[in-house]
Amino acid sequence: MRLFTVNAGYFKLDGGAMHGVVPKSMWNKINPADDNNMCSWAMRCLLIEHGNYRILIDNGMGSKQDEKFFSYYHPHGDDTLEKSLAAHGFSMDDITDVFLTHLHFDHCGGSIVREGDRLVPAFKKAQYWSNEKHWQSALNPNDREKASFLKENILPIQESGQLRFVEVADGEEWIEDIRIRYCNGHTDFMMLPQVKYNDKTLLFCADLVPSAAHISMPWVMAYDMRPLDTLNEKAKLLREAAANDWVLYFEHDPKVECASLTETDRGIRIKETFDLSTWAAD
Repeated sequence: MRLFTVNAGYFKLDGGAMHGVVPKSMWNKINPADDNNMCSWAMRCLLIEHGNYRILIDNGMGSKQDEKFFSYYHPHGDDTLEKSLAAHGFSMDDITDVFLTHLHFDHCGGSIVREGDRLVPAFKKAQYWSNEKHWQSALNPNDREKASFLKENILPIQESGQLRFVEVADGEEWIEDIRIRYCNGHTDFMMLPQVKYNDKTLLFCADLVPSAAHISMPWVMAYDMRPLDTLNEKAKLLREAAANDWVLYFEHDPKVECASLTETDRGIRIKETFDLSTWAAD
């Protein structure tokens, strides 16, 4: 198995929404806001080369939306999926499986591209993986989540015939060495890949722990549908991670890729931060 960081670019979200009840006087020291209270966030995907599999975990927001849409989120930086994959020696057509932790636009928007008047899969040779309960939730969203589930990111996957559903239970293997953990606080049935790598474990945190700062229990996004469930899910997985020396992989932290944890008398805290390439080379 080989693991690669794939950067799909950066975008901006409201700092208050991303940090929930945490006061700006605290979070602004970690991720300073601009004049519009917007903070920069990564869209950091993960590529897993495992036997004949080349699995891409999430794929950013893509580039097919109109100027008005992008004016809300200010995508920036030089990274794209294509460039990041090419830097590791891969092309879009090399991807065999696109695993979508959930279907919010900043996690699945790169799934689909425009070809003339048509919306088609960006990864033409890949299977796209969601789960049936989350898929139905995305097709029939509540009013609070409606702006995050965009039909143009979702329906063309099904229409292409490339959609598949993960059917394993929580904690079970999806494929060899990759287990799936389900979380319902952020959105219904979000899936976190738990990867066994050289007898070590990497947890792709998606939006359960979007950044290193969100390891602290009160740091729960205002975007979450059920924040108390997020607290409980986060506490459970972080305790497990600290006890078993797992590494956390952050999808949205603008600076920190990975961290290990330690249990202290003040709760679980970061032991060390590092890049994936450094850890994977050990």
